[in-house]
Amino acid sequence: MSVKKNATLLLLLCLFSAQLVFAQTYKVKTIVIDAGHGGSKPGARGSFSLEKNVALKVALKLGRKLEDELPGVKILYTRKTDVDVDFYKRAALANDNKADLFISIHCNSMPDKRIVTGYSKTRKGKKIPQYSYVKNKTTSGTETFVAGSHRLNEQDAAIRENEDIKLEKNYKQNYNGYDPNDPETFIILSLFKNIFRDKSLKLAKLIQDNYTHDDNRVNRGVKEQGVLILQRCGMPAVLTEIGFISNPTEEEYMNSAHGQEEIVNSIYKAIKTYKKETETN
Repeated sequence: MSVKKNATLLLLLCLFSAQLVFAQTYKVKTIVIDAGHGGSKPGARGSFSLEKNVALKVALKLGRKLEDELPGVKILYTRKTDVDVDFYKRAALANDNKADLFISIHCNSMPDKRIVTGYSKTRKGKKIPQYSYVKNKTTSGTETFVAGSHRLNEQDAAIRENEDIKLEKNYKQNYNGYDPNDPETFIILSLFKNIFRDKSLKLAKLIQDNYTHDDNRVNRGVKEQGVLILQRCGMPAVLTEIGFISNPTEEEYMNSAHGQEEIVNSIYKAIKTYKKETETN
């Protein structure tokens, strides 16, 4: 048998083995809840509230809901008070604790709109528009993000640290000597990145569907982008924008006990469904 055929069979065997190990061992045992922004980084500003405070209230309520309803699952928080936590530390918390899900809570906002308020004229009579800015208060809805495919290569380090327990015992040693030109290593890293992407998309869709069907929210969809907080997570991860703080109606909703309860229930139900549909023995 040729060397080329041997190499091909080896790659296929590695792919099959990695898939089998992951399929046999996947359970949601640890979830990290991330409240966006904090401390000196307030995030988006509404007419009477700040994103960092809304995100924290929802994150804490979501964590308590999960602790009550899923007692066998460990819940960790990137912050529980009004403090600033760097992006890399948030992802590191999830990676170091071998988390199975990472969920980041944020509020959306629209920039001010530039409108023409009049014209002036030059000495030669040419009209020059004069502009001012007004608040965009009409855009509404929810959207949930997963790491964009063009940034998935940045997950390699996180995957090497977080997924060795899901592979054969001697594979951690191979990771320490990671060679990006080694096709065996490359194909397994690619496999895990694709698994994380697929599972992230699944959870994001479940969250969005619940917002829409249960809470009658405007569905802005599931989107893939190079979001810093997601691209370093070595596990399925989503960032959910729970509404527009720049929209007065949505700002009121997100700050109300009723609105926060609906948001938390929608995310919780999505996690429960995701857990049921993806866990294996």
